[in-house]
Amino acid sequence: MSLRIILRILGMLLMMFSLTLVPPILISLLFGDGQWDAFAIAIMITAATGMVMYLPNRLARKELRTRDGFLIAALFWSVLGLFGSLPLMLTGDAALSLTDAVFESFSGLTTTGATVITGIDFLPESILYYRQQLQWLGGMGIVVLAVAILPTLGVGGMALYRTEIPGPLKDSKLTPRITETAKALWYIYAALTITCFLAYMAAGMNWFDALGHSFSTVAIGGFSTYDASIGHFDSAAIELICVFFLIVSAMSFSLHFLAWRGRRIRHYFQDPEARFLLMFLAGLTAITVVSLWLTGTYETERGLRHGLFQVVSVATTAGFGVTDFSAWPGALPFLLFVAAFVGGCSGSTGGGMKVIRIILILKQGMREIMRLIHPNAVIAVKIGKVSVPDGIAQAVWGFFSVYVMLFFLMLVGVMATGVDQVTAWSTVASALNNLGPALGEASGNYGDMPTLSKWILVVAMLLGRLEIFTVLVLFTPAFWRR
Repeated sequence: MSLRIILRILGMLLMMFSLTLVPPILISLLFGDGQWDAFAIAIMITAATGMVMYLPNRLARKELRTRDGFLIAALFWSVLGLFGSLPLMLTGDAALSLTDAVFESFSGLTTTGATVITGIDFLPESILYYRQQLQWLGGMGIVVLAVAILPTLGVGGMALYRTEIPGPLKDSKLTPRITETAKALWYIYAALTITCFLAYMAAGMNWFDALGHSFSTVAIGGFSTYDASIGHFDSAAIELICVFFLIVSAMSFSLHFLAWRGRRIRHYFQDPEARFLLMFLAGLTAITVVSLWLTGTYETERGLRHGLFQVVSVATTAGFGVTDFSAWPGALPFLLFVAAFVGGCSGSTGGGMKVIRIILILKQGMREIMRLIHPNAVIAVKIGKVSVPDGIAQAVWGFFSVYVMLFFLMLVGVMATGVDQVTAWSTVASALNNLGPALGEASGNYGDMPTLSKWILVVAMLLGRLEIFTVLVLFTPAFWRR
């Protein structure tokens, strides 16, 4: 492991990130909101820091190993979250404190969508745009974008790719070359964003709202340009467009690649993970809608609209809202939060534990039951017609165990800051699953949470985005041993 190479790569990535602060300056000048100087200062600080890291180490050359990829991914997302908070602290009357700015920045980049801001409707347009852009960059992962560029600069990309792509099947590539794979992912991501933008425009959004919401929809982020989120528009057409693109974005991007290359959609319904996701959403929607009708919460049409939208939004870990679902009767709010633990498919922009892991856990549970009946039987765990290697099956159980332990550890930590149990449980679940909304005292926003609890939730967001092991491996003595 070479410190010089790591600093060189971090420097390049920071300089790349500084370029993403140019569009908010253009938005500020276009709308005349007077915030362009905050972004200009942030560009100078970020670019200068990147140059200080890069220039002394620019001649360092060495192929990255997987161990280096873990360190770079964890460091970069941490550093990016900190530097991403700069514009939010420099915007005059709308400026946030250090803790709140870091929280908002990490929430955007990890596509969590939790916010500490009230009065979003009255924020400067450049800040509104910047929040949405953070989610879009974090959705596919700026590291994946860098993988498409770094090989031309003498940096291997596979080590970074493995640490960035979510899910247990990280070695599957869409194309023979990892650079082409990263490019393919971003082409699909950009195409979905443009299509979503045009659909929102056709449904009645203005170009600014359509652009911002297309960013956060395809990224499955949940940030909005309004306090009322999608509910601000009160439009069935906009809600259906949002639901459609959330489901599409929650599916594996490898399926979208196959659809684009083969010009067919049949494989969406043949893929076990996509089928499970669709059936899961359909079943949960039916339970929710019927419950809303039976309790008299909404009339027929409104119950169907709100039930469908909130199920898809929460279960895919987007977190958009058309109503305050935390006030729904009975166990519905809790049920939706549990659904967020499932999340999106492997290789999607969704959060949660990923559908493929849930399928494997269920199948392994059934295998253990069958072994009690037939102790000597050799029973394979299969996804579709493909047998899953025992190594992956064991890794899934290991991930689940650590996931649960970390959840309870952070839950106790947040409660220790004086937060009540319902609020603590829902905020930790929301942060770890990159969901956004919460129950209890944080059902509106996270602004009143204690400072220490916000930092714990920032760590939870990072763990959820990098799927835990990418971060935890850095704290093992074996990782640092030569």
